[in-house]
Amino acid sequence: MNLGEHTAKHEPASSNERNTMSLETELWREASRHAAIDGFVESVSRSLLALFRVDLVLVRRIESGNVRLRTVAAGFGSGGVEPEHAITSLSARSLGELRDLVTNGDVLTGRSGDSIGPARSVLPEGVVGSFLFGGLTTDQGPEAVVLLVRTNGRPFEATDLESLPRILEPFAAAIVNDRKHHDTERSRAAAEADRHALLTRLDRVAISETIVGADAGLRDVMLRVAQVASTDASVLILGETGSGKEVVARAIHARSRRADGPIVRVNCGAIPPELIDSELFGHEKGSFTGAVQQRQGWFERADGGTLFLDEIAELPLAAQVRLLRVLQEGTLERVGGHRTIHVDVRIVAATHRDLGSMVERGEFREDLWYRIGVFPIHLPALRDHLEDLPSLTAHFAARAGKRLGVSRLAVSDEDVRILRGYDWPGNVRELGAVIERAAILGGGKRLDVRAALQGSPSTHVTTREPRVARPPDDEPFPTLDRAMAIHIERALSKTGGQIEGPDGAAKILDINPHTLRSRMRKLGIDWQQFRRHGEHDDT
Repeated sequence: MNLGEHTAKHEPASSNERNTMSLETELWREASRHAAIDGFVESVSRSLLALFRVDLVLVRRIESGNVRLRTVAAGFGSGGVEPEHAITSLSARSLGELRDLVTNGDVLTGRSGDSIGPARSVLPEGVVGSFLFGGLTTDQGPEAVVLLVRTNGRPFEATDLESLPRILEPFAAAIVNDRKHHDTERSRAAAEADRHALLTRLDRVAISETIVGADAGLRDVMLRVAQVASTDASVLILGETGSGKEVVARAIHARSRRADGPIVRVNCGAIPPELIDSELFGHEKGSFTGAVQQRQGWFERADGGTLFLDEIAELPLAAQVRLLRVLQEGTLERVGGHRTIHVDVRIVAATHRDLGSMVERGEFREDLWYRIGVFPIHLPALRDHLEDLPSLTAHFAARAGKRLGVSRLAVSDEDVRILRGYDWPGNVRELGAVIERAAILGGGKRLDVRAALQGSPSTHVTTREPRVARPPDDEPFPTLDRAMAIHIERALSKTGGQIEGPDGAAKILDINPHTLRSRMRKLGIDWQQFRRHGEHDDT
């Protein structure tokens, strides 16, 4: 293994040095433009891959609390493939060695399969080739690593090792931006949870929390809600993304003896693994870097009420163990604290994942599954209760009218007919977005449903038949890649080229945005061609 520390030498400006300076300038420019690390890496990956002649660039965050590395961004060349495993577990010794390497500013090379050295820890499982490695140190200490990989195994030259340290500083700035971005998102989520808790105490309900279809397509669901609401049993709500799981959770709370207490929603998939303990259980002042004051966790905020754990399947196994202990004992300790705190919280969890299959694969604890799934409620997809479509459409039209400050918008039979001809992969959430868009396109005077569904007034809506249909006998059957490309293009068309966010293509396809971008690059799909005229780039 070629393992060593290299110091850049001062030489007259060469072509490689000029290229490195140009890349460094580009990196700083893009680091100032992107809040999230994956967007930053995507914007610079082409230049980065070309300068270092590599097939793969990875940014992997060091999660000291969970003793592992997590891939948070990646760029791919023609020979690069997305690693199947985003997380690499480390031993305590490997973590310590890695943190020392990053702190010392070492730049190292190696090859997959090496039995000693950083290759055993920094490379994701399944990645084969030679690599160049550099660490990112921020105000939080050793925070991440950058990996450049050549899948053909060709070793790196001295010029490569001299160039890498010069680009690590803008990468470090980008990883700090990413951390601050997620901190802001968590603060926004906390503020929203507090707002909902206050509305609950004031006996006020937002229009979006009204349950439409309680007497029709959702009759069985509401019967289950009525059966369990008066108890303190844990409830597990199962349903596709956008089907209304949070609305059902709030209905359970409103009908329970805890209705005068708070209901707090936690999106388990949006919490960085290293901060899960702090978010759920709180922390004491000075318990870790950045803990400038004492903070109550979500369990304490929900004391006497209901804690809604949305997307609970996204919790790491280590966090599942600690969550199970709180559910069993009703006590917790804040991070950095020694005082036992008793909490009285009713748990309502939700997921769109198949927890049974996750348990079989060892991705979710069986004992936690039993604990949260005392009373499961299966929420149907919108396509399975289309009898509620007219009343749902009227509900969302009324909401859109209020937001636009206009009179009530009428829903015609033709509007409902057009809406019935769509598959609704985004369920009720997507319907709400479509109706609001239809109200805007109709100038606040009517609903332009046809244009809202297609994103353009000239695009024709036909039937519920998917675009990937069986070709005529005289046409070649599409390859799997072509079928996948058509499916992705359909989602991009629906979202106007938007990839991330609650209304993005990744959400519709139930796929990680980073993975979707990777497949789009592989399939040669350009999201920009799906942008609607006048819309801002929101990917």
